[in-house]
Amino acid sequence: MRDTLVLNASFEPLSTVTLNRAVVLVLQDKAVVEQAHPELRMRGADVDIPAPRVIRLCRYVRVPFRRQAPWSRRGVLVRDRHRCVYCGRRATTVDHVVPRAQGGQDTWLNTVAACAEDNHRKADRTPEEAGMTLLRAPFEPTPADAMLLALGAEDFAALPGWLAQDAA
Repeated sequence: MRDTLVLNASFEPLSTVTLNRAVVLVLQDKAVVEQAHPELRMRGADVDIPAPRVIRLCRYVRVPFRRQAPWSRRGVLVRDRHRCVYCGRRATTVDHVVPRAQGGQDTWLNTVAACAEDNHRKADRTPEEAGMTLLRAPFEPTPADAMLLALGAEDFAALPGWLAQDAA
């Protein structure tokens, strides 16, 4: 199912929701469509609307400040665009730069996306011990960055105004 970006009334990214949930919010007049999927339409007995890609809430929602994006394996793969940081091929696993056997933790700065072959070759050694170099250094995305990365790079153009410039 396609995800839809939800913006606050002030155009701040809040979260992503399923396409069905986005349509419900629009039909209940709780949100307006900022950008729609060009090829998809939602049709019903009384309704024919474009499938929302980005929606904006009509009323401002106060959100508690979140300092860090929560770590997850899926988040690491998305952050690294499913590309192995050792060879650049498609990554399907998450590797610990400092292995767990040596005290490494599940953190944004200690985990990278890796193909199964390189992950197995590195085993429980650091990249230096294994003679491998990182093509990209791991980084900790902000909560907003993590949400935008989850939508995919091609969806950055869907963002209104200053958000699209910041995401580029």
